[in-house]
Amino acid sequence: MSARENILKAIAMNQPELAELPVIDIASTIRYEDSYTQFKTVLESIGGKVELISDLTVLKEQLISDRLNGKFVVNTIETLGDVDEKAAFLSAFELEKVEKGYVKGTVGVAENGAVWIYESQMINRLVPFICQHLILVIEKKNIVDNLHQAYEKIDVSKEGFGVFIAGPSKTADIEQSLVIGAHGARSATIYVIA
Repeated sequence: MSARENILKAIAMNQPELAELPVIDIASTIRYEDSYTQFKTVLESIGGKVELISDLTVLKEQLISDRLNGKFVVNTIETLGDVDEKAAFLSAFELEKVEKGYVKGTVGVAENGAVWIYESQMINRLVPFICQHLILVIEKKNIVDNLHQAYEKIDVSKEGFGVFIAGPSKTADIEQSLVIGAHGARSATIYVIA
C-alpha cells in the first residue's frame, strides 16, 4: 500500500460522527426597522454606492450614453435594452476591457450589504468580477434583513453557480492598507428600484 493510500485510509477511519444541522428559529434572527436603510448604510461603509430609483429610466439613459461614448459595456438586464448575449462566449482576455457590467440581482441582504446573483443573470460568470465598474439592480421589496431570510428566497441548487457580492473588490493583504479594486470591480453601484 502506498503512502497516499495509507493516509487516505487513516483519514477515512478517523471521521468525526455526523452531527445534525441546528434548527434555527428564523423569528429570533436579527431584524431591522428599515431594511433598505441598513442595506445602504452597510454597503456604503464597505465602499459601495446605493441609489434609490423609481424606475429604470435613469439606467437606460446611462447605458445608452455609455455605448454612445464608446465604452465597452455588457448589459445582462433585459428591461434595460439589448442584452449582450455575445458576452456568454467571450474569454477573460476579451472581457478584460469591460468598463461597466449591468447585472440584475435577486435578493439584497441588509446585515452585510450583499446581493445574490444567479449565473444566468450574469450571462458570463466573469462579468461581475472582471468589469471595472459593476452596476447591480435589485428591487426594494427583495431586500431582506439577514442571510437566513436570503437563503429562504434563493435556490442554491437552481443553477451551477451563484454568488453574493458585497461592494467593490477589496483587499488589505499588502501592508494592511485597504486597496479597492485590486482583484475585481473598482466600484459597485447598487440601484434599488422602489
